[in-house]
Amino acid sequence: MEAKKIIVVGAGQMGSGIAQVAAQAGVTVVLNDVKQEFVDRGLQHIRKILEKDVSKGKKTEEEKTAILARIAPSVSLEDAAGCDLAIEAATEDFPIKQEIFRTLDRVCPPHAIIASNTSSLPITELASVTKRPARVIGMHFMNPVPVMKLVEIIRGLETSDEVYKAVEELAVKLGKVPVEVNDAPGFVSNRVLLPMINEAIFCVYEGVGKPEAVDTVMKLGMNHPMGPLALADLIGLDTCLHIMNVLYEGFKDSKYRPCPLLKQYVSAGRLGVKSGQGFYTYKQ
Repeated sequence: MEAKKIIVVGAGQMGSGIAQVAAQAGVTVVLNDVKQEFVDRGLQHIRKILEKDVSKGKKTEEEKTAILARIAPSVSLEDAAGCDLAIEAATEDFPIKQEIFRTLDRVCPPHAIIASNTSSLPITELASVTKRPARVIGMHFMNPVPVMKLVEIIRGLETSDEVYKAVEELAVKLGKVPVEVNDAPGFVSNRVLLPMINEAIFCVYEGVGKPEAVDTVMKLGMNHPMGPLALADLIGLDTCLHIMNVLYEGFKDSKYRPCPLLKQYVSAGRLGVKSGQGFYTYKQ
């Protein structure tokens, strides 16, 4: 099955990025969110990236115009009717995602695949609220979507081989490298990454080193392009805490306990880049 028309639910940084790469690949896209202002913000984010590409000679003005023309704004999930694929990229809140999946299951045509861009939540449980669990799958893009090549494709318990193949082929069409993983807390990416970030936060919390020292050690000593604390700020400390909680609850293992400093920063509203303050300070 070829996904000729898709709906992306959630017009934030991840959703707008997914919409952009799909439109660049020639796919017709519906970009949906709960408010028009959120959709407009997502479209403006896409427009800025494309304008930068034009200024650098990576795209022509005509290509930019054609890409934007393939993206239709939406504030109603009823617009999923007629779509071959729905990619949910809403906030990492399980009840919210479940409600979106129920609605998409009702609105999408029977052949449509429903995918989630969740970074840690169980695909099998999301599939269980639908009447099409064999057509539900995880499609975890990396941030920033237009730049990062990886897509984790997560099979739920009931996900069919046909659906996996269709999503794998779409990922390749979008210029991504698909990697198959099974449904487990944090999948592969965040099961490995977030405990490392959490341990880096413990180093600061316990006075082993300041944020700059921890990040410099990992960049220069381990050849990481970005230090774990700067990366945590970019991801969002609230998202980091959420994923650590998913791992902790999923495995019931104390090695996944969130660092108290991470909890404190999130409680204080220090969420990283998006709030202007995390382990570092950012201009808004």
